[in-house]
Amino acid sequence: MATDPGRENALMRLRNGVPAREISGVTWQKASASIGDGNCVEVAGLSGGEVAIRNSRFPGGPALVFTSAELAAFITGAKSSEFDHLTDE
Repeated sequence: MATDPGRENALMRLRNGVPAREISGVTWQKASASIGDGNCVEVAGLSGGEVAIRNSRFPGGPALVFTSAELAAFITGAKSSEFDHLTDE
């Protein structure tokens, strides 16, 4: 089956820095452990099962979009302490 290059390019653009202001009709949420100074990671579920992630300091974008499987793999790694070396704690 042939792939549609236009659709693939559109998906690549969406996943690689779409302005968050272009993502409408979603509810952004942050972890309850986040501090309230606007320095948080926020996530939003999108129709189609994908997840957008943005920096709350820059709510207009860019946002990165991941599949639920990609996000699950990241969360599994975080729970396994694979990224602890990147934090100050």
